Amino acid sequence: MVRIGLYSEDRTLLSVLSSALGQEFLVQLEPSEEGVNQKLSDGSLDAVILDLDSDQNLLNERIASCRRIVAAQVSSVVMADDGLRGVAEELVRLGAYSNCRKPPSVRELRAIMRRVHERTMLRRESGAAKQPEAVTSCDQMIGSSPLMQEVYNLVRRVASLNASVLVTGESGTGKELIARAIHNLGAHSLRPFVAVCCGAIPETLIEAELFGHEKGAYTGTVGAREGYLEQAGEGTLFLDEIGELSPAVQVKLLRVLQQREFSRLGSTKLIPLRARLIFATHADLGELVSQGKFRLDLYYRINVMKITAPPLQERAEDIPLIANHFLRHYSQVYQKQVDEIEPAAMSLLQGYSWPGNVRELENVIQRAIILTSGTKITEEDLPRNIQDEYVMNIGDYHPVNSFERQLRDYKVKLAANAVRENNGNKTMAARSLNISRAYLHRLIRLAEREPIIAHDNMDMETA
Repeated sequence: MVRIGLYSEDRTLLSVLSSALGQEFLVQLEPSEEGVNQKLSDGSLDAVILDLDSDQNLLNERIASCRRIVAAQVSSVVMADDGLRGVAEELVRLGAYSNCRKPPSVRELRAIMRRVHERTMLRRESGAAKQPEAVTSCDQMIGSSPLMQEVYNLVRRVASLNASVLVTGESGTGKELIARAIHNLGAHSLRPFVAVCCGAIPETLIEAELFGHEKGAYTGTVGAREGYLEQAGEGTLFLDEIGELSPAVQVKLLRVLQQREFSRLGSTKLIPLRARLIFATHADLGELVSQGKFRLDLYYRINVMKITAPPLQERAEDIPLIANHFLRHYSQVYQKQVDEIEPAAMSLLQGYSWPGNVRELENVIQRAIILTSGTKITEEDLPRNIQDEYVMNIGDYHPVNSFERQLRDYKVKLAANAVRENNGNKTMAARSLNISRAYLHRLIRLAEREPIIAHDNMDMETA
């Protein structure tokens, strides 16, 4: 069980986090800095969540104490509402592992806390007093999360070796970027890098495209042509979607890997294989082998070294780095002065599930730059599906004591309090919470349709 210390005075937040993290984590409320330090020193905590929310008169003191805890190289996660997002990001720069919005996204929180625990275990096993500074990029890849650090490490290990590499991962996770990094960091970086998507070439043509052909090898051929294996020369041939190859081509590719030579269609002349081969797939090749759709011997040949590109939702802490990279790039492409993503918009990006991974994030930032009329990307510039997902299906039925219901009710409470404190002015209420007016209205309509329930340790008020 992972032991988490919650540096906060909010018992409601304790109840929410305990439900969110489940039995895998034990969350303990600790309202004082001295108490946190004591539990850390006696080894009774594995990580700390720092809640920046505090009485306005004591806010500066709370921020200072969080800085001291972070400076002690504690595995910590900063939780803050949008008004304190800048402070949370500063604490991350000072050494906190990550930050998340309050109230948090379930998926984001679980993923972050698992990564924090892994980091703590690595520190303890190595006996290191201080975690080395995270590398934020490798070639064209971007990210400082532990998952990406592992990818960078494997890329550097295999770059100088002429061994087959299999890159796996969901669509849009950057498998080709990993292949290019291996090529660019290797000894043959000045040689060609040839990328081929096996699934995009018709089955009747894939063999000729890979191996090349001589004049008259089959109907329609006008002259001789080099295939991709020759075009790559002494560089790298990247075969994406390798699981799409037909059984006949799989047999021939296996022979190429075994004999390190091949011949063009219509020729018996053997050509030595000089290129390095890197393979990629989003499919489960092991499952394809069990179904008889992929050769077991070929699977073993290409799976000498396996690198998995992690999905974006499992490394939400990398989203600000990646999003700002695309922001700078497409601002120049479209010659627009868009130089910032507002904290509320960034929170939506970090809370979204990203089924399309990095490719989808690139599309979203590109679209937002086109749509925005100012110098910042706001919530309203993001697609509706991202805005709606952050509400976490608040209109759906959830059991009274479930985490989703408690978190939904907690959000409604915040919205209701903001409206009351701004004397019914919904525009000002939305601005005080740093959310869109449309989002505030959805929460209010939910409260009108289905009153929130006072949970244990929750001083809830209906809207």
